[in-house]
Amino acid sequence: MTITRRQILGSSLVALAMTSGLSSAFAADKPVLKFSSVVSENDIRAEAFNMLAEKLSDDFEIQNYFGATLVPQGSELTAIQRGTLEMGIIPPQDIANQAPEWSIVTAAYLFADTDHMLDVMAGEVGQELDQIAADKLGLKILGPVYFGTRQVNLKPEKQIMTPEDLKGMTIRMPGGDAWQFLGEAIGANPTPLAYSEVYTGLQTGAIDGQDNPLPNDYNMKFYEVTNQIVLTNHLIGFDLLTLKLDIWNEMTPEQQDRFQTAANEIIDWSTQKHLAREEELVQFFKDEGLAVYEPDRAAFRDYAQAKYLASDFAESWIPGMLDKINATAGN
Repeated sequence: MTITRRQILGSSLVALAMTSGLSSAFAADKPVLKFSSVVSENDIRAEAFNMLAEKLSDDFEIQNYFGATLVPQGSELTAIQRGTLEMGIIPPQDIANQAPEWSIVTAAYLFADTDHMLDVMAGEVGQELDQIAADKLGLKILGPVYFGTRQVNLKPEKQIMTPEDLKGMTIRMPGGDAWQFLGEAIGANPTPLAYSEVYTGLQTGAIDGQDNPLPNDYNMKFYEVTNQIVLTNHLIGFDLLTLKLDIWNEMTPEQQDRFQTAANEIIDWSTQKHLAREEELVQFFKDEGLAVYEPDRAAFRDYAQAKYLASDFAESWIPGMLDKINATAGN
């Protein structure tokens, strides 16, 4: 049998990839990582994710797809697990569908503010939840991407001061049990509707309102078809920047360090941008003619917390985790 020079070269390349611990696909000069998000291209987060692609361009080709143009909203997790997607931002509510322990961070009024959420997710609680996501879902959690505190945005002009005032109002919430329960926990009648269809739903009166952080209300122009924003502050909104765990494990320690450092940088940048934008938008919406006001938040908080503690969700929470989260507030 004659062995050609091409066969020798091919065998050498295969051996090199095997000894380096990388799959042949990952051993390519620049692995392609497809990233999907529901956010629009004019979203602060879209700019941040483009920054991430640039920061990591020496090692990876990150292809960003915004506006749910690659995979539908809510299917990012399963797409990563099936290998048709490498990266995405995934709501903790979607993670909780497969890992119920995560439902604790989907509860209304769990976090006092953004700093509290960031401290919890960077600490012991966050590390425990991240390990669950790795073990059960095959995900590497790179960090929480804050996108604003969720507020109630309504078309009817009725003043809302307590959860009882929302009784009978149809509020759009994303699909999934955790999201729908959040709507119930603030006193509303929740209904699922795709993000891209919310504007038309408000315009036609198919729904009475929706809940989102102020930057989302601005980006999607919901203020054009609504009359008020009730500053309930019922949920510190964040998604998880995620990567398929197998891909993370195939990286060298140096690549992992560069990847995590870049992710931390763009997450911090995006967080600060969102906090500043939220402050600016209160006055913007008032100038657009919307009533923007603060209800009885204590009444909303008491109502929501009682609903959660009596729910099936609470049964899946890791014992002692709620106490740890509460103890972190104000630290």
